[in-house]
Amino acid sequence: MTAQHEVPTEGGGEALEVWIDQDLCTGDGICAQYAPEVFELDIDGLAYVKSGDDELLQEPGATTPVPLPLLRDVVDSAKECPGDCIHVRRVSDRVEVYGPDAE
Repeated sequence: MTAQHEVPTEGGGEALEVWIDQDLCTGDGICAQYAPEVFELDIDGLAYVKSGDDELLQEPGATTPVPLPLLRDVVDSAKECPGDCIHVRRVSDRVEVYGPDAE
């Protein structure tokens, strides 16, 4: 696990994290265009999240904190993703707040 960085918040002051379901990733790269600090395409053509230390997190279901200054870019990535594979959830209760499973 990486060291804690700036605690991101949603409207209610909740810390958020993001993960990508590579089984649904189309490799379009929109996420890496919106938020290259958080997302990156690997040599396999799929998108992955990156740690705060810029390390690609390739294990399935790997999460990374959403930095508050990048929240809008991460949310836009989730909304525009053609594969609907980007999931943003609260750290506290793991409820998805942006992405295909958000209510």
